[in-house]
Amino acid sequence: MSPIPRRSLLKAAAAAGAAAQFSWALGAKDALAAPRAAAADDDPVTLDWLEDGGLGAAPGSTLGVPWPMGTYQEDQTFALTDAGGTAVPVQSWPLAYWPDGSLKWTAHAVSSGSGKLTLTAGETAAPDKNVTVDKSGGTIDVSTGVITAKIGKNGSTLIKSVTRGGTEIAKNGRLVLIRQPEIEDEDQGAVKTERFDGVIGEVTVEQDGPVRAVVRIDGKHRKGGRSWLPFSIRLYFYAGADSFRMVHTITFDGTVEPGKASGDFIRGLGVRFTVPMRDAAYDRHIRIGGEGTGLLREAVQGITGLRRDPGATVQAAQYAGQKLADPSTWDQRVTTRLQYIPKWGDYTLSQLSADGFTLRKRTTKGYGWIPAGGGGHASGFGYVGGASGGFSFGLRDFWEKFPAQLDIRDAHTDEAEVTLWLWSPEAQPMDLRFYHDGMGQDTYAEQLQGLEITYEDYEPEFGTPYGIARTSELLFWANESTPTPGTLAQQVEAVRVLPQLAAPPAQLIKSKVFGPGLYSEPDRSTAAKAKIEDHLDFLFTYYKDQVAQRRWYGFWDYGDFMHSYDTVRHQWRYDVGGYAWDNSELSPDIWLWFAYLRSGRSDIFRFAEALTRHTGEVDVYHLGQWAGLGTRHGVQHYADSAKQQRIANTTYRRYYYFLTADERVGDLMAANVDSDETFLVLDPIRKIRTEPYTPDRHALSIGFGTDWSGLVSAWLTEWERKGPKWEKAKARVLSTMETIAAQPNGFVQGSGLYDLDTGKFAVASAPVVSVSHLSAVFGLNELCAELIHLVDMPEFKEVYMDYCRYFNASKTEQAARYGSNFGTLLLFQGHSRLDAYAAVQLDDATLAKRAWTKFYSSDGYMESSPWKTEALNGPVTLVPGSEAAWVSSNDTALYGLAAIENLALLGDKMP
Repeated sequence: MSPIPRRSLLKAAAAAGAAAQFSWALGAKDALAAPRAAAADDDPVTLDWLEDGGLGAAPGSTLGVPWPMGTYQEDQTFALTDAGGTAVPVQSWPLAYWPDGSLKWTAHAVSSGSGKLTLTAGETAAPDKNVTVDKSGGTIDVSTGVITAKIGKNGSTLIKSVTRGGTEIAKNGRLVLIRQPEIEDEDQGAVKTERFDGVIGEVTVEQDGPVRAVVRIDGKHRKGGRSWLPFSIRLYFYAGADSFRMVHTITFDGTVEPGKASGDFIRGLGVRFTVPMRDAAYDRHIRIGGEGTGLLREAVQGITGLRRDPGATVQAAQYAGQKLADPSTWDQRVTTRLQYIPKWGDYTLSQLSADGFTLRKRTTKGYGWIPAGGGGHASGFGYVGGASGGFSFGLRDFWEKFPAQLDIRDAHTDEAEVTLWLWSPEAQPMDLRFYHDGMGQDTYAEQLQGLEITYEDYEPEFGTPYGIARTSELLFWANESTPTPGTLAQQVEAVRVLPQLAAPPAQLIKSKVFGPGLYSEPDRSTAAKAKIEDHLDFLFTYYKDQVAQRRWYGFWDYGDFMHSYDTVRHQWRYDVGGYAWDNSELSPDIWLWFAYLRSGRSDIFRFAEALTRHTGEVDVYHLGQWAGLGTRHGVQHYADSAKQQRIANTTYRRYYYFLTADERVGDLMAANVDSDETFLVLDPIRKIRTEPYTPDRHALSIGFGTDWSGLVSAWLTEWERKGPKWEKAKARVLSTMETIAAQPNGFVQGSGLYDLDTGKFAVASAPVVSVSHLSAVFGLNELCAELIHLVDMPEFKEVYMDYCRYFNASKTEQAARYGSNFGTLLLFQGHSRLDAYAAVQLDDATLAKRAWTKFYSSDGYMESSPWKTEALNGPVTLVPGSEAAWVSSNDTALYGLAAIENLALLGDKMP
């Protein structure tokens, strides 16, 4: 490991003006060391909210902050203050460590605050009301100082009660699953369903305050002797909050077979609570979110709009959600006839598509439903309760992840029931069957022919959803009375966009995490730089707009976008094999996160957040023989038979995890630590391999590009997090680096035989030239930049520099160095960032020039590209909108990363 200067030396270096930029005049060794010495400082960090408004009604926010190497040690405490210098309570803990043991990332949780906050080393302020956890009894009792939740340790009741000030606001929090055993493709008879309940298997307290507590509940849905559909629930509580957050994950382990009508079809999936109703019917209030912060505001027994008027003050009070005066004070023409005013106990809001919701109500079961309104995008928020207390609830990304639904039942009785449906029971059942019959592609030869025409890599029984997962987020409030309209609006806003505190781009850059020097803040100081910035903005805006225009929404789909465009149909190729869903092909995840890291833009963060939630869950297997592998791009996210490391790549999860400390994404990364074992199960190049090969524990064929980049990202992350297997992971990082470096041709060797027990590649006896255009475009450059920064291993740096130097070189230069050229390659624009990185590392002006030449004049997007959209209207398109027919997601990801990295590394060396 490179030596780490002491903090006093670091600050002295900073004071002397040593910048964090690579110096063009420095040699490679000094260029590596100088930024470390210059950047590590303990200056205050100004934190701000991604969106205006601060925390609002949300229970709290947690963020990650990176630190330059050597700045702080593990026992460092932190202080947080607001703009006026007042201490803000904060709970802090390590997220990751540099190789020298200093803190690389720290997490900080707050339960109050608005406006900018300042984080410094110092004494931590304690909250006025600590969040506490008591595990001693039959339940786990979590108190925020305002509300108390009793969490079950077994059985089917996850949250036994939620109380506030001694009043029970909600109880019997549980999971609901409706299974439909058969799909009727024709109307032939009654549909049968069966109800499963979520049953607790294990409960773990992951944090116990003082600002933030986290309780994890794992289990399965059960009916009779069958348990299936595993769930993992995390409950988040913050000091002083009247609310809590739920992160809900299911992993599909049912059976669905193509061409078969029977199977495990989910008809409804939800979270349900019972809400005690203590007030008179006219003091019981219903609030259901419509568009924006719009609300249906009604009472179970309404006294407005009647033929007889109880009085303007009484009517206004009911609409405001206030307790009404005694009916004896009303106009008696109303009071004496209260028994004739209907009590509306049931409400349902259904969002069965991204384009519309409907709202209806009825008095009680067995009676007719009455339409109560509708609209486009419902907020996913509701409230039921009264003057003595009530329960607010909300489902994030409600309309984006349709079909969703909110139910309120029996609000006219002593106990109402609230259900937040993640999959609406009024929708068609969840059909995860593969979409075609194979079309005779029974052999590898036939499947390769299919690949030639539709770009789909089909193989029988590989298009299975078994093991894919989905995570949803929910919020709940225990209110002491019906909230005011202003408070309700804040709650709605928290459901729609969960407040997120964030470190500024300057801190994310100077700390040198995620590939030091690879991204810098946007710079429009020259016309050439400004034009590239415009192009980057255009591409992001276009994809954001296409999500809306093309309706890339739905429970399993939201967050992803399409791969390629059909210029004839004016439509993305949603139904053409491997050209449909993108599934992280060529690393759009890294493009978007780098775009956020350099800019701090909230719209980019939210887009990348949705992508990370999707790709980490839906595109990857979490159970079964392919656990730890992801699926290549296709018509369904799990359809393609290419199950590989490159899609399960931990690199794509790291950004969101370290920026937010999200435990669920942490689970996904930890699960990949042993994913080298998957190469025993499945050979990723089985269909095109020509030499004899049988997977063997001591001789697994693993590529140094797409395979190793996925593996080493998991190992590096486990090492820096000091997870349970961090020592093994560290050894794997170092041993594979060493044995790749020892190959006769280094990275150009292409692959090696890996030993699962030693974690090393066998050193080949003869040089081989095997280079793919895909090897470096699934995070390899970004990972190698991190590894070279972290690990002092000159031989590894040398072989990676050679790969960077020669990929974009001429065939003559390649042959002169390696004895033969690299064959037919492509994606030169994307690889220009390898030229740029090597140019800085090697102080090579020729490589710097070539980086910009390949960026501007090879393949991908050119300056001569249109850089605009064309309007679509009329009979050529399903809905009016726009197209940029010249845009493809492969080119977008590569252009985006090349532009960002080249500007950061060589922005002052542009032609």
